[in-house]
Amino acid sequence: MTAPARQMWPLYAAGFTTAFGAHGIAANLGGFSDDAVTSLLVLGGLLALYDGAEVLLKPLFGGLADRIGARPVLLGGLVAFALASAVYVVADSPGWLWAARLGQGAAASAFSPSASALVARLNPATKLGRAFGGYGFCKSIGYTLGPLLGGLLVWAGGLRLLFAVLTVLGVVVAVWAALAVPAVPPLPRRRQTVLDLARRLADPAFLAPTAALAAATAALSVGVGFLPVSGRAADLGTVATGAAVSVLAACAAIVQPRAGRALDEGRLTTRTGITAGLLVTAVGLAGATLPGLVGILAAAVLIGIGTGLITPLGFAALAARTPAERMGQTMGAAELGRELGDAGGPLLVATVAAVVSLPHGYAALALLIAVPPLVGLLTRRTPATPARPEGR
Repeated sequence: MTAPARQMWPLYAAGFTTAFGAHGIAANLGGFSDDAVTSLLVLGGLLALYDGAEVLLKPLFGGLADRIGARPVLLGGLVAFALASAVYVVADSPGWLWAARLGQGAAASAFSPSASALVARLNPATKLGRAFGGYGFCKSIGYTLGPLLGGLLVWAGGLRLLFAVLTVLGVVVAVWAALAVPAVPPLPRRRQTVLDLARRLADPAFLAPTAALAAATAALSVGVGFLPVSGRAADLGTVATGAAVSVLAACAAIVQPRAGRALDEGRLTTRTGITAGLLVTAVGLAGATLPGLVGILAAAVLIGIGTGLITPLGFAALAARTPAERMGQTMGAAELGRELGDAGGPLLVATVAAVVSLPHGYAALALLIAVPPLVGLLTRRTPATPARPEGR
C-alpha cells in the first residue's frame, strides 16, 4: 500500500529545503566583497564549503540512518539546518557566514539521504517511481525558485533576510515531519566488512543507476552554469538566458512525476528509461554547441527532459534492489555520486573550454554521457556467436 500523502509531503518539503538552500544562497553570494579577485575567491570557497561537506558526510549520515533509524537523522538534520542558518542571522559577519554555510552543508548531508531512504521505506516497490518522481519534482522546484526568490529576499533585506527565511523553513519542515512522518525502526543487519561494502557498491545494480544519476547532475549543473555564458557570447540579454535556465529546470520538474508514473504502470522500465534519458541529455549538450538562441533553448529543453527521466528512475532502481536495512547507506552513497557529478561536469567543461572552446566542452561531456548507453545498446543487439560444433 502506498504511503499516505500526509506522510510523504514533509519528505518532499525536505527535498525542497536542501535544493532551495543550496541554490538560493549560491546564486546570490556574488558581490560579497568589493574587490573582484577576493570576491571570486570568497564565492568559490563558500560554494565549496557546502558541497564539500555533502561529499564527505552524506555516506556517513546514510549509514547512521540505517543504524538508528532515518527519522531521527532527518529531524536532527533539519533542526541543525535551522540553527546553522540562524548563526548568520544573529552574527551578521563575514566570518560567521563561513560557519553558517559549512553548518548548512553538514545538516543537508544528514536530512537529504534520510529523506530519500524514508521515501523508499514508506512505499512498496510497485510505487517507487511515483514516490521518487514527486520527491524529484519538489527538489527541482527548489532549484528553480532558489535563485529567483533568494534574489528577491536579498534585494529586500540582504543575506540576513535570506538566512532568516531558511531558518524558519528548517523549523517548519522539522515540525511538520515530526508530526506526520511515522517512525521507521531500523532493521537487523548482518555484519558488513569493508570488503562486503566495496563489493556491494561495485555491483552493477548499484553502479549503473548511480553513474546515470551522476551524469544527469553533471549535465544539469553545466546547463545552469554555462548556458548563460553561451547566451552572453551570442549577445543575448540576461532575460533570455535566465529564461533558458528556467526552461531547463521546469522541463526536469515536469518530466519526473510522469516518468515515475510510467515506471509504476509498467509502461517504462528503468533500463529503457535511463538509457533514453542519457541519450537525450547527450543530444541536449550537443545542441548547446549550436550558435544563438536556438541552440541554447534546444539544450535547455533536452537536458531538462533527459535529467527528468534519469533521476526518479535511477533512485527507484536503487531502492528496489537495496535491502531495506541498508537503504540509508545506499542513498547516501548515491547522493555522493550525484555530488561528484555536480562538481565533475562543470570542471570537465571548463577545462576543455579553457584549452579549446566552450562548444568543445559541451561536446566532450556529451560524448562522455552518450558512450556507455550506446555501447550497452550495441552489446544487447549483437547476437551471441554460436559455438562451433565439435567434430565427430
